[in-house]
Amino acid sequence: MSYKDTLNLPATDFPMKANLPNREPKILEHWDTIKLYEQIRKKSEGLKKFILHDGPPYANGDIHIGHAVNKILKDIVIKSKTISGYDTPFIPGWDCHGLPIELMIEKKHGKSKFRDDRNAFRKACREYASKQVERQKSDFVRLGISADWDNSYTSMDKNFEASAVRSLATIIKNNHIYFGSKPVHWCIESESALAEAEVEYQDVVSDAVDVLFKLSKQDNFLKAFKIENKKDIFFVIWTTTPWTLPANQAIAIGDNIQYVLADIGNQSIIIAKDLIESLSEKLDFKDIKIVQSFHGKDLLGLKAEHPFYKKEVPIINADHVTTENGTGLVHIAPGHGQDDYIAGLKNNLEVFNPVNDKGVFIDSLEIFGGMHVRKANAPIIEELIKNNKLLCHQKYSHSYPHCWRFKTPLIFRATPQWFISMSQNRLRKNILNTLKDVNWVPDWGHERIKNMIENRPDWCVSRQRFWGVPIPLFIHKDTNELHEQTELILEKAAKIIEKGNIEAWFEYDKKELLGKDRDNYRLVTDTLDVWFDSGISHISVMQQRGLGDIADLYLEGSDQHRGWFQSSLITALATTSKPPYKTVLTHGFVVDADGQKMSKSQGNVIAPQSIIKDKGSDILRLWVANTDYTKEMNISPEIIKRTTESYRRIRNTIKFLLSNVSDFDEMKEEVKFSDMMLIDKWIIQSALDLQESIKDNYNNYKFHQIAQDIQNFCTTELGGYYLDIVKDRLYTTHKAGLARKSCQSVCLKLLKMINIWIAPILSFTAEEMYGHMKNSKLKSIFLEEWIQYDVGLNKNEKEIGEILFSLKQPVSKKLEEARNDGIIGSSLDATIKLGVNEEIYQKLLATSKELKYIFISSECHLEKILEGDPVIIIEKNNDLKCDRCWHRNKSVGSIPEHESICSRCHQNVFEDGEKRQLG
Repeated sequence: MSYKDTLNLPATDFPMKANLPNREPKILEHWDTIKLYEQIRKKSEGLKKFILHDGPPYANGDIHIGHAVNKILKDIVIKSKTISGYDTPFIPGWDCHGLPIELMIEKKHGKSKFRDDRNAFRKACREYASKQVERQKSDFVRLGISADWDNSYTSMDKNFEASAVRSLATIIKNNHIYFGSKPVHWCIESESALAEAEVEYQDVVSDAVDVLFKLSKQDNFLKAFKIENKKDIFFVIWTTTPWTLPANQAIAIGDNIQYVLADIGNQSIIIAKDLIESLSEKLDFKDIKIVQSFHGKDLLGLKAEHPFYKKEVPIINADHVTTENGTGLVHIAPGHGQDDYIAGLKNNLEVFNPVNDKGVFIDSLEIFGGMHVRKANAPIIEELIKNNKLLCHQKYSHSYPHCWRFKTPLIFRATPQWFISMSQNRLRKNILNTLKDVNWVPDWGHERIKNMIENRPDWCVSRQRFWGVPIPLFIHKDTNELHEQTELILEKAAKIIEKGNIEAWFEYDKKELLGKDRDNYRLVTDTLDVWFDSGISHISVMQQRGLGDIADLYLEGSDQHRGWFQSSLITALATTSKPPYKTVLTHGFVVDADGQKMSKSQGNVIAPQSIIKDKGSDILRLWVANTDYTKEMNISPEIIKRTTESYRRIRNTIKFLLSNVSDFDEMKEEVKFSDMMLIDKWIIQSALDLQESIKDNYNNYKFHQIAQDIQNFCTTELGGYYLDIVKDRLYTTHKAGLARKSCQSVCLKLLKMINIWIAPILSFTAEEMYGHMKNSKLKSIFLEEWIQYDVGLNKNEKEIGEILFSLKQPVSKKLEEARNDGIIGSSLDATIKLGVNEEIYQKLLATSKELKYIFISSECHLEKILEGDPVIIIEKNNDLKCDRCWHRNKSVGSIPEHESICSRCHQNVFEDGEKRQLG
């Protein structure tokens, strides 16, 4: 007789082969059909809100791996908060104004097409941005991101644009804005000022020159210090930007720095005492003789001759002068540097900028007029040589600001711009005071943004571009003062934009706003910095959509400390005096396996689309969750391969559990905890303990710990222990017996818990899994919440469970050694002699006959030893093997008509089934 049909074999149509690239789109269709996002919102009505405010990615090009990481992390947060009982509306957004889109339109249509019709240009930009938004939205949806996609926001929405103008009005009203000519980062290619967040630093090699400025009225100096010297005396300055020398207005010293007059060849120089040695090494000139020393303050009031212009420049004090490098004397060009500008203000120097928007010296500039600054170094150095004013010329490697878009070197250039002042009305101090009220994850984010705020210059918010929110201000032609009706004008402008976008403002006849005053005022034609756009999203999105003033969480890449986190903070404190967020979480950049930045030139770029197409979104989501986002996030084909293997282990666990509850009726057959086998209760309690840790880690955004814990639980507690043990009980015990139904009850409870655990991370797999659970009551796993059970596992039972779990690995190791030594074939060929100390012996004695099931052997004899670690001896069991359960047992061959099976199997097949207590 064949006993195969008497076994309770597992059955499920949940496939082991995930086939995620084909299966996931069907799940997306399901979510769309049931209107999942709307159902979640309806279910969550009245619950405490948790608002994660989405920082808008730029609407240009396909999403890259960094975008995918960011949105997946946000999605994990949103979903974990939803299953924890929060109302978590999530409104995705896009940044749509600015230079990159302008460049794409110019590239497509040419620069000349829209020269006479700027609004046609703006409409082309708007159309392009709209297409990019839809393109990126499709990719984000494919990642399984749950969001209000039908009501997303863009910075080019007319309400958003109007809100930007109103926010500007509030900031002006609060006295944080001023108009001035000061040096800003200037991109020659775009002919526009850049914000700090648009600046990247790259290593470059520059011309470094030591330049001689001859001391004016040398006799007076010598007489004042009682020095006898017939040589010409020169101040030595050091600069890595020779092209700024035509704009020089002064030489700065540090009034507390020690300086020396030193002879070098046939001339004398003034230089910081601490830097004499480095100059000597640089010039390879050993015979430098110090004539006299004096404090920097002794040099104030002196003047020097410009090295190639017939003019004198003063010696002034400046706080930024140091003796870290150079000469301790700094060439000051207030039109070309922030520190220079500040020093110039203190000393009433002219803010002279001889460079036009295109980076060319103005024609009226003596000697170098009409020359491009990037080609000016060589001619300027030649002029210095010609005038005997060049002491040294070297190549110098250093970090230099570049345009984030063009990757080209920037220049500092003084231009008339609109600035948010960091000092007026204590804005900087107020911001710094609020930082402590924000929770920074990781906590080093607090110190990082604090240092940035402390050291940042005033924010230049004006741009000389066309595709952006206008700055609808009128300033007096003579005084540069704002129109006295500015507040009213800005509100009218906002209403115009609210009706027809920014294009309506540019088409509007502005004269109607001013009436009789119109001839005395000129319109500002600049647009707002795009960082201002996104920076006021806490007003234009959160406040306007009823989500409150302060978000619970901002979550972006670590580069946003100088970007969106900062622009949002500044605009919030300048408008509402409150920070826009309670918690700020930052994640690292994605790099390859060797820690190298992703770049096309390196050939190491991995597109999220390729992973989705080949492996599926859930593999990408699991990689994100597996990776510690507080550091750089490594990715490579090999890492994705390992992630896929981890996913398979989780999926295999799910399949096993599902396959063993296919004939289980929860309503009729569920076993109470009090009637369960001991290890059944123990594994549920272990799962519940883990669930508390998972909930805590979701709450603290420790997703990589959650992913590791789930994988370890599936591999160790389940795959390596519990599920391995219960196969015998599930397959061979009485189909309707307590032993099997207890285990099936546990399998279903484990399924429900694991389903919730993985849902925020493996969203597609969780939904697929939920659909295969016949007792699922709702339309989606994302309408469920955390499941809690009261197992009632007492102290003694818990201790026995822990003892058995701790013994399983060493026993399995001994069984493997016996197998390798040829003593046994499988573990069911073994008899185990297990020696344990008195305490363990007493705990295991009552159920010792069932230990063989725990260790998957045919026999296990419990023995007592005095002390020490357990003693495990493996012997071959020579009893006959049961054809049905494969256990070796003395009863095999002794049952009439069923000689090939054991008495246990006979009981399970032909009687009311065996009885168990342990497992």
